[in-house]
Amino acid sequence: MCSGVFTRNQTLQTSYKCESKGQSEYSVSAGLALKPHHNTQCKDTSHAGGDPLKASFSHICIDISTVKMSKDPEVDLKDVELNELEQEKQPMTDGEAGNELATSPTGTEKNGCVKVKIPEETDTKFTGLSKEELLKVAGTPGWVRTRWALLILFWLGWIGMLTGAIIIIVQAPSCKPLPTLNWWNMGLLYQIGDVKAFTDIGNLKGVEEKIDHLSQLKVKGLVLGPIHVADMDKPITLEFEEISSDAGTLDQFNNLIRTAHKKGISVVLDLTPNYLGRQAWFTNGTVTSVAERLKVALVFWLNQGVDGVKLSGIDRVAQLVPSLWTDIRAIVQNSTHEKKRVLIGVTDKKNSVEVSNLLNSTGVDLLLSGVLQPSKDSAMSCAHAVQQLYSSQTQTQLAWNVGGRVEGHLASLVGPDLIQLYQMLLFTLPGTPVFNYGDEIGLEDQDTKFPKMLWDSQEMGVDTNESIKAERKQRLTLSSFFKTLSDLRSKERSLIHGDYLLLHSDTTSLAYLRYWDQSERYLAAFNWGPDMVMLQLAHAELPGQATVRLSTDPAKHETGRDMDLKALELGPGQAILFNFPFSF
Repeated sequence: MCSGVFTRNQTLQTSYKCESKGQSEYSVSAGLALKPHHNTQCKDTSHAGGDPLKASFSHICIDISTVKMSKDPEVDLKDVELNELEQEKQPMTDGEAGNELATSPTGTEKNGCVKVKIPEETDTKFTGLSKEELLKVAGTPGWVRTRWALLILFWLGWIGMLTGAIIIIVQAPSCKPLPTLNWWNMGLLYQIGDVKAFTDIGNLKGVEEKIDHLSQLKVKGLVLGPIHVADMDKPITLEFEEISSDAGTLDQFNNLIRTAHKKGISVVLDLTPNYLGRQAWFTNGTVTSVAERLKVALVFWLNQGVDGVKLSGIDRVAQLVPSLWTDIRAIVQNSTHEKKRVLIGVTDKKNSVEVSNLLNSTGVDLLLSGVLQPSKDSAMSCAHAVQQLYSSQTQTQLAWNVGGRVEGHLASLVGPDLIQLYQMLLFTLPGTPVFNYGDEIGLEDQDTKFPKMLWDSQEMGVDTNESIKAERKQRLTLSSFFKTLSDLRSKERSLIHGDYLLLHSDTTSLAYLRYWDQSERYLAAFNWGPDMVMLQLAHAELPGQATVRLSTDPAKHETGRDMDLKALELGPGQAILFNFPFSF
């Protein structure tokens, strides 16, 4: 006789126990997922002529109304499951006559597994409301109130964001309007006073081949010459429109201009009449005739595409023949050319007040002078000259130079130990920096003010000795320093046209701040003296610390290092450029 005992885990566990007189108890367990559908009589088919020990079931039907859950978990877990392999070995036998469900449909023996057919559950998907249902609900009072509430919240949020944006815009500091700038205010002017000395070829073609070098230095304007024909102190030989055979040809000049313009470099031509003689305009008796001839020459060269003119000795011309000087200015400065032309004047005056007055009287765009020439109290005189000119002139009219055609090169004037200090000074003062060819590598005058330019390729050989290697390394270091400063000067607003604020000055040291609106600030500090100095820099515009951007002594003042401005140490001949961000 078989009785069914059922336990439930995730699926309903059934255990059939079959007992026979004098035999041991055997059980069969099966896991069934059950769903009640109707009452069914269950019977054991194992007694139909078979051995109870070889129990097998051809079909199992379960009356759900008689299911009992086992209260003993041990029974559920220890019920012996019928080995599937043993099931297949058992013969399927005919059941009792009264047990129709246990009879094989064919009446033959077949091996098989216990099977329970369970109807599959079908998931019902939510498809939402139909259009008709939505229309029916849409007009109800509840939905109308909800829509109005959401609409009001949307507009309140939108108005709130708009109000917040307006408040931010009103309270934020407005941007300071940019000043009107010309191309010569944007960066470095590079003077080549002697074409033959600048290149190996020794003519204008050679200069054209070096335009890439000038572009790498971020040169904005090339000041070339003089290259016209004029024997020393002989006005009768003056030919403004003719290029000296030593310099090259007109075709070479035109090619040079085209190549320079492609690189964004403007070309200024020095037309100083008696550039080889003692007086720039010959004698006082010849100034009028030379000025008349210059007016014609200006038209010629401007038509060739030059972007400006440089003239030395302008104080004499403006004083002796003011009407002719007015005409000369008008030809250059009032040109209808789409690109404005620059008129650069040169004076040997060193007094900043006199230089300021000359700027006013001559009306030149830039004036090169001797106000920064080295002296015993260079720091104090430099601070005084800069402050005087900055306060009396617009920054776009200021130009800074040390040396020139007559004075010579920077390295020869300041000494090799102060080359980088003066490079930093010229690039960070408010105005246009002007350098001679070779100042970027520390080229020194020898027996002439026009020494041969040194190019690295000239000395890169197998037999290069240690002395030449050291000199070349020094030139490369100076050139890298120069390029970094020139790059900053050409892109940082605080250095291009920013305000100037003097922070400290004495006989040997100087510090000032360059700043513009909300742009990055730059602080430059210098020590000309032979001893270490301690600067205590404090101002409302200054933070407690600033970051080293560039130093003449990178081993001591590493780039990126923050330093205390209230206890700033500068060694002999040292200069540091700091930067720090704008803060409200």
